Amino acid sequence: MSVASANINLMIKAARKAARGLVRDFGEVENLQVSMKSAGDFVSKADMKAEEIIRQELMEGRPNYGWLGEESAEVKGADPTRRWIVDPLDGTTNFLHGMPHWAISIALEHKKEIVAGVVYDPVKDEMFVAEKGNGAWLNDRRIRVSGRRDMIEMVFATGVPFATKGDLPETLKDLGRLMPHCAGVRRWGAASLDLAYVAAGRYDGYWERSLNAWDIAAGLVLVKEAGGLQAPIEEDESILESGSVIVSNEAVHERFTKIIRNQ
Repeated sequence: MSVASANINLMIKAARKAARGLVRDFGEVENLQVSMKSAGDFVSKADMKAEEIIRQELMEGRPNYGWLGEESAEVKGADPTRRWIVDPLDGTTNFLHGMPHWAISIALEHKKEIVAGVVYDPVKDEMFVAEKGNGAWLNDRRIRVSGRRDMIEMVFATGVPFATKGDLPETLKDLGRLMPHCAGVRRWGAASLDLAYVAAGRYDGYWERSLNAWDIAAGLVLVKEAGGLQAPIEEDESILESGSVIVSNEAVHERFTKIIRNQ
C-alpha cells in the first residue's frame, strides 16, 4: 500500500512471521503429523503453530482487541467493538497434499464491520491488503475487480462441498444453472484466495455456502475496496453469520445473484 496504517503493518508483520514456519513445513509435507478434526477437514501442527504466532503478534500489539481464530477459543477483548478474525492456514487440504495454493487470512472487525484485511499467499509471495477507504492492493500495486461485462467471457469460483457437508445438492444445481452462461468455474480450495482473486480481477465472481467467518472476513473487505459488490445467498442474512456469500463486479452482480438464488 502507498501508506499503510499501524494496524495494517501489524497484520502484515504477523502474516509474514507465521508464513516462515508454514513454508518450511510445506517443503516437508510428507513428514507432517496430522490429526483429523472431521471427515475431510484436517489440521496439522503447522496450522496450530501458525495461529499461535499470529495471535501472539496481534494481541501484543493490540492487547485490548478481541480474537476469533480457527484453532483456538474466542477471546472477548476489553474493547468490545474490535476483534481480530484469523485463519492461519486457509487451504489446509491443499497444503497437506503438497499443492501450492493456500494462504494466511487476517481481518480486523470494528463495530461488526470488517475494516481491514490481509490475505497472504507465501508460496507466490502475494500479499493482498485492504483497509476501509484506502483501496485494495497486491504487494505495491492497486487492484480492482474485473471490467468484463459479458457473462459468457467470465470465470467464476466456488467451493464444492466434501464428505459430510450437506450443501452438495444445492451447489450442483448452482453449477447447472451458471455454467451454460459463462466461460468456466474453478474450485481451488481456499476461500480467502478466491475472494482475493475476485478483488484482483482474476475471477469475475465467487459464491459459496456454509463458510466460517475466518474463511471470508479478510476477503470481503478486499472485494469491497476493489470496487466489487457482495450479497448473502439467502436474502436478509448476514454474510459473516451465515457463511454464505456472492461477490462479483458491478456489471454482472444482479444477474449472477439471481442465478445463484434461482430467481
